[in-house]
Amino acid sequence: METSKETNERPEEMNVRPKERHGCVTAWLILMIIANSIIAVGYLFGGEFVAKNFPGGISNTVLVTLGVLGVVNVVSAVMLFNWKKIGFWGFTVSAIIALIINLYIGVGIIQSVWGLAGIAILYVILQIKKDDVDTWTNLD
Repeated sequence: METSKETNERPEEMNVRPKERHGCVTAWLILMIIANSIIAVGYLFGGEFVAKNFPGGISNTVLVTLGVLGVVNVVSAVMLFNWKKIGFWGFTVSAIIALIINLYIGVGIIQSVWGLAGIAILYVILQIKKDDVDTWTNLD
């Protein structure tokens, strides 16, 4: 009677490779966590400085909303780091809301739409392969 681990595994479990991401993807996610943390703190705790440097000022509601979007981005990056595809969709929703806010407060259309480029860049980075498998495919 064999009691080895191999005999207890199902055939589909024997061929499963652990999820791995390319180092560039990991570096990008870490950069996103750091940058969005700084942005969130800046809007939430340094909002007066931001408002003073914006022509016409910005309301506290808008500053708090932008700060919360920064927190959403940090959570989304952590979710991607933990192999959750919903993190990508969190970034997408956040970028759309930021676009609307930017247009509302008078940021130019080109600058406002530029925020959506971040979603495209993230998607492209998630396509970088390690061992012939991209990160996007590995996301749950």
